[in-house]
Amino acid sequence: MSKITFLGAGSTVFAKNVLGDCMTVDALQDFEFALFDIDHERLRDSENMLKNLKENLDSTVNIVAYTDRKEALKGAKYVINAIQVGGYDPSTIVDFEIPKKYGLRQTIADTIGIGGLFRSLRTIPVMMDFAKDMQEVSPDAWFLNYTNPMAALTGTMLRHTGIKTVGLCHSVQNCADHLLKDLNMPTDNIQWKIAGINHLAWLLEINRNGKDLYPEIKKRAMEKQKEKHDDMIRYELMLRFGYYVTESSEHNAEYHPYFIKSKYPELVDRFNIPLDEYPRRCVNQIEGWKNMRQDLVNDKSVTHSRTHEYGSYIIEAMETNNPIKIGGNVLNTGGLISNLPEKACVEVPCLVDASGVTPTYVGELPEQLAALNRTNINTQLLTIEAAMSGKKEHIYQAAMLDPHTSAELSIDDIVALCDDLIEAHGDWLPEYK
Repeated sequence: MSKITFLGAGSTVFAKNVLGDCMTVDALQDFEFALFDIDHERLRDSENMLKNLKENLDSTVNIVAYTDRKEALKGAKYVINAIQVGGYDPSTIVDFEIPKKYGLRQTIADTIGIGGLFRSLRTIPVMMDFAKDMQEVSPDAWFLNYTNPMAALTGTMLRHTGIKTVGLCHSVQNCADHLLKDLNMPTDNIQWKIAGINHLAWLLEINRNGKDLYPEIKKRAMEKQKEKHDDMIRYELMLRFGYYVTESSEHNAEYHPYFIKSKYPELVDRFNIPLDEYPRRCVNQIEGWKNMRQDLVNDKSVTHSRTHEYGSYIIEAMETNNPIKIGGNVLNTGGLISNLPEKACVEVPCLVDASGVTPTYVGELPEQLAALNRTNINTQLLTIEAAMSGKKEHIYQAAMLDPHTSAELSIDDIVALCDDLIEAHGDWLPEYK
């Protein structure tokens, strides 16, 4: 029996989306869906929900929950990763509250920035343990990574393990439609091209029946910027740098040195920036998930329609050899994006079929876009260096190179902040030299 292993299966809603998608695919019937989570109560909730879903979808998959990770991974053909190391309490609270004492404010803190840096440092060792287990019991499996920080984690897996890995994010497939709907433009007959790095990839082309839509998009965006809305940062970046970016404005507010500035506090109001958005969202989501999870677990009639998440489509393409195109996070080997570093993890169009994931050549990004990407890549590469070397100096250097952190704090304060965060995270981090 072929096997799909889901790490972090206690995330009941996301497990429903990805594995529910897989249940609707003819080629994946009779697969084993192996569930693993360190929270055994949530694991059982997901197991019960998926078994109900299986019955209601008339699927022939086999749902099995494991409390031994290596057993869950044994013989897997595909491994889906959706973990969060440290959770909201204590780690997310620490990521926000200690920087705040230094005057450093954040919105999401899960990609780069000081919060993204420390999320990487506590997650990479766990990912390396996954890889070690997989090399023993499922060395040929494909590892589908949904966990953030996407570029740092996927880049680590690709550079420092032998595991076949692709990073997946839904910001790519939602980007063009979101933009057009937001500007009251039709979404039919659209062709688009996206490339860059995760959460900072660029809508390089958007056409309808061969006609470039960017002139009309920018005209409408300029009008929309006259009033407050939820996408002001992305519109500002597009109007200043020429292209729309894939990830939300609350994310992009902290990827650049321009928007969250203690010297110019009025920018937060001007660009409608939701400071401390992720902790606030966590509190609401945790309560909502409790209710939703219980509703899902207790709903004997639970059902599902296939979503736009890439996971099931990738596995189906590999199983059937019917090719699809995705936006995947892969190493920039051979200069897929020729003006970004080869060690970088880039987000580019990829072909998926029975041979696996084959990234496509993009060439040069417009230089201003590559420059913005490189500012984030610098921190990502030093973060990986810190995690793999175990040296504090690389943590300091990663933070010093972060665009937002370096724009707000002195070198001495950056070092002191990193030391405070290392101490506060305690056992969630490995020992650093």
